[in-house]
Amino acid sequence: MPGMTSFASRLRGFTRRALPVVLAAQLALVLPGAAAHALQPGAACAVAVADTCGGSVVVAPLSEDPPSEGPCTSPEAVVCAIRAETPEQREESRRIRMQYHALLGEMDRTACRMRQDGRSEEEIARTLVQMRNDAKDVTRAGMSPEEVRRLEERNMKKYGNPLGPTADQLHAKYGSWQEVSAAATRSNQLVDRELGLEYRACPCSLDWEEEPALTTAA
Repeated sequence: MPGMTSFASRLRGFTRRALPVVLAAQLALVLPGAAAHALQPGAACAVAVADTCGGSVVVAPLSEDPPSEGPCTSPEAVVCAIRAETPEQREESRRIRMQYHALLGEMDRTACRMRQDGRSEEEIARTLVQMRNDAKDVTRAGMSPEEVRRLEERNMKKYGNPLGPTADQLHAKYGSWQEVSAAATRSNQLVDRELGLEYRACPCSLDWEEEPALTTAA
């Protein structure tokens, strides 16, 4: 796909620009995020981006509690791992999560552009899955070599691919290419909440010349 080869470097550059601004703020902001992932085929992607979007918004401070040693009450294993971290490690986990949100923002914008160009839902879904797989340096950031090895072994056994499920495997699971796209751009809200973040998705816009600058909103 055109532009795919430069995606990782563009994402890293966008993240470097965005992180210092967002980490400086601790603002409480409730955002409706789910509807942005429910774009319908042929939707008129003409909503202007009035505020910043396509990345993280800090909604709460990180916990300063010492690492939890007791039983975890969360059903999400990643949340339990975060609670077992030191405050300094949680800062790094938040930084990594914000990189992941920047990836989702790039994927959202790519999907909107492709819909504006009249591309099929299958083409869009395949592109998004490939973008997510190509960004393994972001999605696996913070993992130890041993954790990466175990993940790749699990993926090979389950999917026959060390990067995870293919677009065709996801289509077999979800039954539609729209659902594949939604799954590829989904952010786990339990993990986001544990790190004091929310993902602000971008509505479709007709005039994205550059990545929107990520700032906090009052």
